[in-house]
Amino acid sequence: MLRRKVILAIADGIGDRPHPLLDHKTPLEYAKTPNLDLLATKGTTGMMDLIASGIPVGTDMGHLILFGYQPHHYPGRGPIEALGIGMDIKQGDVVLRCNFATVNDNGIVVDRRAGRIREGADELAAAINGMEIDGIEVYYRAATEHRAVLILRGDGLSDKISDSDPKAPNDGVPYHEVEPLDKSEESKRTAVIINLFLKKAHEILRNHPVNAERLEQGKMPANFILTRGAGQIADLEPIVDQLHIMGSCIAGESTVLGVAQLAGFKTITDSSMTGNIDTNIELKARLAIEEIAENDIVYVHMKAPDVKGHDNLPFEKAKAIELFDRMVGCILNKLPDDTYLALAADHSTPCEVGEHTGDPVPILIYGPSIRRDRTMAYNELDCAYGGLGHLSGNDFVRTLHGLMGIVKKQGN
Repeated sequence: MLRRKVILAIADGIGDRPHPLLDHKTPLEYAKTPNLDLLATKGTTGMMDLIASGIPVGTDMGHLILFGYQPHHYPGRGPIEALGIGMDIKQGDVVLRCNFATVNDNGIVVDRRAGRIREGADELAAAINGMEIDGIEVYYRAATEHRAVLILRGDGLSDKISDSDPKAPNDGVPYHEVEPLDKSEESKRTAVIINLFLKKAHEILRNHPVNAERLEQGKMPANFILTRGAGQIADLEPIVDQLHIMGSCIAGESTVLGVAQLAGFKTITDSSMTGNIDTNIELKARLAIEEIAENDIVYVHMKAPDVKGHDNLPFEKAKAIELFDRMVGCILNKLPDDTYLALAADHSTPCEVGEHTGDPVPILIYGPSIRRDRTMAYNELDCAYGGLGHLSGNDFVRTLHGLMGIVKKQGN
C-alpha cells in the first residue's frame, strides 16, 4: 500500500452563520483568505458534522473525534484538561474542568471568565491548591487563560455530579449549587465536598493580592471558581497504537493537548502559543513542517476563531480566520510532496449565539493525486457543493487515514 502523510490544520469554532454586520456573510466568507481559497481550487472539499446533523459538541468531544476516537470513548472534560497541563491523575480521582470567574456579593456571575484572565492565574491557583476537605485531598492548577483543573482524591467519590457553571450566555445569573446526579452516597458526598470547596476558594480569592491589583486596574477580579465536566480517567488504547503510526500535535490550548496525549501523540506547546488572536502562527507553521518529517500525521491547532465567536465579535472572528489563513499559507509554502494538507474545525461557534451549535463545518483535503472538485472558495456555503459531500467526523478522519494508506482492506 502506498504510504503518505497528513498535516491537519484545525480552526477551532470556525463555523458560523450569516451575520448582519458582515453584509449577511459568515465571518469565513467575509474574511480575506487567499491561501484557504487556493487550496479549495486545488483540492476537494465538503461539510462535516462531528457526530450527526444538529448535535453540538464541546471542544473536547470534537477533538476526541478528530483524533480518531468514537463519541462513546469520552472520559469527561476534566481528565482531558488535566492531561493537557501535565497533572498526575490516579484511578478513582474525580477531575473537573474549571473557570476562574467573577461573582458579585450576591453570588451572581458577572463574568464566567473573569475578563479572560491571564496574568496572576498561577498565583491564584496556588493559593487554593492543597486543601483537605472531609479527608479528601484537593489539587487545583491553572490551565490556558481563565481555565483551570480541579482534582479530588480519596475514597468514596463519584463523578456523577452536576456543574456549578451556569454556562454561556448566562452571565448575570447565580452559580449553580452542585448536586448529585444519582442516589449513591458517593455522589452526595462529592457534591457536598465541591460546594464546600467553592465557598472556601471564594473566601481566599476575594482577598487575594492579585485580585486587589486587578480591581485597582479596573479589571474583573477572579474571585470564584466555576466547575463542570466531572469525569474519571478512562483506559483507552492510544490511537497511535491502534493504527501503528506516529503523530504529533502543536497547540496552545490545554483541552487539545489533553486529547492528543490520550491518543498517544507527541504534544508541543510554547508560551507564545496563546489561546487567542496573539498566538504565534509562524512558530506553529514551522513546527508543523519540522514534525511531519518524523511523523505520519501532525495536528496544528488555532483557538482564536472560537474565542471571538463566544464573545460575539464577528469582525474580530474574521481577523482570527485571516490569521489562520496566514498560518496555513506558511505550511503550504513548505509542504512536502508526499504530504496532504487538510483543513477542519471541531464545531461551529456562531457569533449571534455565542456558544457551540450543531451547524456543520467546512472541510478540505489538498495533496498528491487528490480528486479535485469545482469548489473555488473555502467557506460554509461553497464547501457544501464539494466532492467530499457531507461526512461525519469519523468518516472524515477515516478518509484521511485511507489516503495515508493505513486503513485495512475489507474482504479478499
